[in-house]
Amino acid sequence: MRVWALPLALLALVACVTYSVAVRRSGKEPPITPLRPVAIDPGPLARRLASMQAGWPLSRRFDCARIKCVALTFDDGPGEHTGRLLDLLDSRDVRATFFVIGQMVAADKGGRIVRRIVEEGHEIGNHSWSHPPLAEMPNDVVRRQLKHTDDLVQRLTGVRMRVMRPPYGSTDDDVAAETRREGLAQILWNVDTLDWRDRVASTVAKRAGEAKPGSIILLHDIHRSTVDAVPAMIDTLARKGYTFVTVSELYGKTPTPGKMYLGLRSAVQGR
Repeated sequence: MRVWALPLALLALVACVTYSVAVRRSGKEPPITPLRPVAIDPGPLARRLASMQAGWPLSRRFDCARIKCVALTFDDGPGEHTGRLLDLLDSRDVRATFFVIGQMVAADKGGRIVRRIVEEGHEIGNHSWSHPPLAEMPNDVVRRQLKHTDDLVQRLTGVRMRVMRPPYGSTDDDVAAETRREGLAQILWNVDTLDWRDRVASTVAKRAGEAKPGSIILLHDIHRSTVDAVPAMIDTLARKGYTFVTVSELYGKTPTPGKMYLGLRSAVQGR
């Protein structure tokens, strides 16, 4: 039985523009480009990444049941604006969770951005290889979409992702089974900034600023206007006393593979 994450999936259905309407309607899997060797420059970053392998994800300790926490999450990258976003987050000592698309990672020559995401203490998650609605795909396609991205990110960064976000919020029992098999928890959201639709920084910042304690905020770092909104967004939430955490920090541990999470104080679904 197909169990969609309503109404989140309906809101998100057209949110991400990286997957064409024609392909989505066909129900066919987009081609997955074979992985090619990627040259990674040695140095302090490479050595530090190697030391992270056994202990990822790195987490600070917060009791988000007692303090006001919020998780900023960014989908669909890495893109041309992700580097500037990382600069902004670093300048304010804010950590976030990035759900990356495999094809976008492959296009980032040498994995410079994904390595920086990991190096700077952010959490990195799987957003599939080419952004299809997973609940419309056969199980073997879902498996390849997840595994191909997992393998590439691990090869570039030395860490294995533990969280994922289904494109469009498209999930069901079969997707849950595949994510559980791949060791990935399903992370949705309970605050949608609609930044894909309304490309106005002040509007995006205002919507994010209305988050409640324990919220997971949906954003997309492929949009310039979203990155432009980040300083005001952080300032607003900080004035309200929020602590910015990654998804795993929000729950105090790595979420359980296969389960679906919509926010700390929202219902947790799955088996």
